[in-house]
Amino acid sequence: MKILVAEDDRDSRELVYDIVRTLGHQAIPVADGRAALERARQDLPDLVILDINMPLLDGFEVCAALRGDPRTASTPVIMLTAEVDIESRVRGLGVGADDYLVKPFHPRELIARIAARLRAKEEADTLRAQREQIRQTFERFVAHEIVEQLLEDPSRVQLGGAEAIVTVLFADLEGFTRLAELAAPPRLIEVLNAYHALMVRQIKAHGGTLNKFLGDGVMALYNTPLPQPDHALRAVRTALAIRDALPPFYDTLEPDFRLAVNVGINTGLAIVGIIGTPELMDFTAIGDTVNLASRLQRLSDHSEITVSAATYSLVADHVIATRTGPHVVRGREEAVLTYLVEGLR
Repeated sequence: MKILVAEDDRDSRELVYDIVRTLGHQAIPVADGRAALERARQDLPDLVILDINMPLLDGFEVCAALRGDPRTASTPVIMLTAEVDIESRVRGLGVGADDYLVKPFHPRELIARIAARLRAKEEADTLRAQREQIRQTFERFVAHEIVEQLLEDPSRVQLGGAEAIVTVLFADLEGFTRLAELAAPPRLIEVLNAYHALMVRQIKAHGGTLNKFLGDGVMALYNTPLPQPDHALRAVRTALAIRDALPPFYDTLEPDFRLAVNVGINTGLAIVGIIGTPELMDFTAIGDTVNLASRLQRLSDHSEITVSAATYSLVADHVIATRTGPHVVRGREEAVLTYLVEGLR
């Protein structure tokens, strides 16, 4: 690691320099505060060991400038001084120093302080990397509030895949294929994006995770990446909200573009996690639960909301629904029992 050593006294500078080199780190020695600030911004060291009494800029000024620069704001700083008064220590900590060491010091003490600060930086860097990965992975797909909850505790997101109970929602535009043959491509894309915006707005409003766009449809997940005790009801409420939003939305469209939105919802076990490559990752769910939700969506017609028996069992006290089926669906030997959701109780 790179460690900037800012000390105007030659003997002290060489002592610290030798200690840093002995530990196997790269040492960057400077003799005044202005040079310390310039090299810190240029080399972006992993640690700054900063004397207080230096020409051009003192250690307090350098530390304050480092903290004010986004590039060096999180760089740990150990301040060295011959001053033993409390005021100097308080001022040093006040401008952002992470540690304080009074000269003369024993080399073993400095070694311990260096190790502690580098270890803390490594942990902080790991946490920042996790937070950034979470932000990049989820902020496009879930509500801002959910992203912030994930960032508060990145350990709640398990990389890779794990089996979990989820509710899966598929929503698709009825008649879009026919419309695509007739409409001008620019207008078609404009209308499709408007439908997607309507659906995504309701998915996020009810705490769902937008998993992916599937041509003219969408797939959303509930109860992941954060647990939601009422995940099935959230999905049903999302579907009803989409259906309720259609009449005023139709008023903005030509009659030919007023399409039904058909929904299928299923609840069960799925493999959930981040899949892909280091260059291209995606958060998704796979398994029979997902497949059945897709099949249920295809059973819907004219903006119907078809839910599985598993989903209905979780929301029966809250919804008005009609039992339908059993239906034979592709990929299943046994027919499946379904319910058409009409509204909330």
